[in-house]
Amino acid sequence: MKVLDSPFARKLSAFVTLSEDDLRALSDLYGRRRKYPAGRDMSHEGQKNPVAYILAEGWVCSYKILPSGTRQIVDFQIPGDFLGLRSVLFRTSDHSVEPITRVEASEIIASDLLEAFAKRPRLAAAVLWAASRDEAMVVEHLVGLGRRDAPQRMGHFLLELGARLRLIGRGTKAGFDCPLSQYHLADALGLSSVHVNRVLRQLREDGLCTFRRGQVEFDDYDKLVEMAEFDRSYLDHDGPLLK
Repeated sequence: MKVLDSPFARKLSAFVTLSEDDLRALSDLYGRRRKYPAGRDMSHEGQKNPVAYILAEGWVCSYKILPSGTRQIVDFQIPGDFLGLRSVLFRTSDHSVEPITRVEASEIIASDLLEAFAKRPRLAAAVLWAASRDEAMVVEHLVGLGRRDAPQRMGHFLLELGARLRLIGRGTKAGFDCPLSQYHLADALGLSSVHVNRVLRQLREDGLCTFRRGQVEFDDYDKLVEMAEFDRSYLDHDGPLLK
């Protein structure tokens, strides 16, 4: 895959117009490509000196396990996302990363990342934008868990996923492929799997969206946006600021 066509370059291009030198620096970061099977952690909470990754293909989840044994999924990562960027800078991983599907990812060590940032400040600014956007998504997830009812929470989450996938050319306003199970949705949205099933059925019967057999279909995109009170401005996908 040409770096220019990679999900990571597509994502960063939403903020900064990448030069040929920037793309060469990106190509260097893609050098150590690894493959990981579904279900086996790529990194675990408490791991010392972890590496970061740029996800090229597949889906993963970042999660924490509570002392009771229950799991809270913090976020899902899709192609083009950084994995463990915060952990590699902190030197200790504060969460675990598990592939949901078979994945391909480029391994990034801190020294390579910092060297690329030093040589290509526009690239560093773009990665800072990506990290800030991810933080904005975490804020929205907290609002969802605390203040949105279950249908709003689910609708908002699916709309956000759709917007993220459209940015990298993996989805449209009609819908997207989605490998998540109802158990994944439950652990991410603070619901039981039974409640997740009930909410998805309600959204389908209301003619808003349908999620079955690994496919999300937006049956009435605009009405779903209205119901979920989805304001996509926090995703900042409206074109490059640095040209």
